[in-house]
Amino acid sequence: MKHVKLDRTDLRILRELQHDGSITNVDLAKKAGISAPPCLRRVRALEEAGFIRGYHADIASDKLGYGITVFTMVSLTNHSESDIAHFAKLIEGWPQVRESYLMTGDIDYLLKIVAEDWEAFQKFITQQLTGVPNIAHVKSMPAMQRTKYAPGVPIDDKTIG
Repeated sequence: MKHVKLDRTDLRILRELQHDGSITNVDLAKKAGISAPPCLRRVRALEEAGFIRGYHADIASDKLGYGITVFTMVSLTNHSESDIAHFAKLIEGWPQVRESYLMTGDIDYLLKIVAEDWEAFQKFITQQLTGVPNIAHVKSMPAMQRTKYAPGVPIDDKTIG
């Protein structure tokens, strides 16, 4: 992986790509204040250095029939490295789990789960999640409404001296 020292131009590129991953290189270069060829070189270097992990479309879940989002806290009975790795592998195979975080404190995992409706969510919980032998406790919190969505991280080019 190539080492990249970020400057203001790199941060502008990252901010713009985070905002709109489908922006053309020409438009990105204009917003970054450079010409297109060096802009493309910088983007490739940022990709190679791991700052840009990929590109995706922000899909409206409700348009595809996923009407509910539920945040579920999972506690495991055993916490050995192999038990945690086994559960993480199971999570990878569950498409309705859209995000997963290994936590510290009272819970071990926080899962973001989407489902078509409450029946589909209950079916997932009872037939898949709670069927895992190492599960000690599951607590779910349904989201009523998403009030903010800002993927990525705050990028401010003023932070580079």
